Amino acid sequence: MSIHSSAVVAEGAVVPDSCTVGPFSTIGPDVVLGENCKLISHVVLEGRTLIGARNVFHPFCAVGVAPQDLKYGGEPTALMMGDDNTIRENVTISRGTAEGGGTTRIGSHNLLMASAHVGHDSEVGSHCILANAATLAGHVTIEDYATVGAFSPVHQFCTVGRYAFIGGGTIVTQDVLPFSLTSARRENKAFGINKIGLARRGFSTERLHTLQKAFRLLLAAKMNTSQALEKIRELDGEDAALLAAFIERSGRGVIK
Repeated sequence: MSIHSSAVVAEGAVVPDSCTVGPFSTIGPDVVLGENCKLISHVVLEGRTLIGARNVFHPFCAVGVAPQDLKYGGEPTALMMGDDNTIRENVTISRGTAEGGGTTRIGSHNLLMASAHVGHDSEVGSHCILANAATLAGHVTIEDYATVGAFSPVHQFCTVGRYAFIGGGTIVTQDVLPFSLTSARRENKAFGINKIGLARRGFSTERLHTLQKAFRLLLAAKMNTSQALEKIRELDGEDAALLAAFIERSGRGVIK
């Protein structure tokens, strides 16, 4: 085990021999680290925080800290994180609240860039990117393979659908459609599918074509949302079905 002499590891913390704990880092008594994690320096891990393997924490990030919620009264809530995540400088991740389910969840293979924030009781899937200063309020859900652009705040209880790409500086107050490219030029709008991002993820030409049809029905055809959904359900493939189901279950409405 490599623990710098200036680091503070509380009694009770679980730190495998394969981990590296850099200078001036602190690990609380209820933290459990997986194998081969690396704390570069000045890292704070607190609370009931369960972390998987091969995660890298950069300087001045604070993970598993108390939620920024006035209703929080010190309850023993938790943060759970998967494997192979990169947590860059000044990132903050709050653990959950008793009223919100008690647990904040981060999946695997995510990149949280400098100064990003994940609020209490939020869920971030896997293979996601939160760019610089992207901020998730409490109870936000980010589905797999989604990207939240720099300086983009996401309102409480919003869901960002899988494979969605949110442009920088977009204020998100409604659910973001899966597969979409959503951005704020003058006002928040979905501009169709995230074609480049989906192609990079291995989507076939046929899948992209089906999604383009679905988004034309939703965004460009002279139909209301209910009428568009009927047409989208008639399209072949799981992607169209996923899109329709996302819209149907949206609690805050979707950005169109």
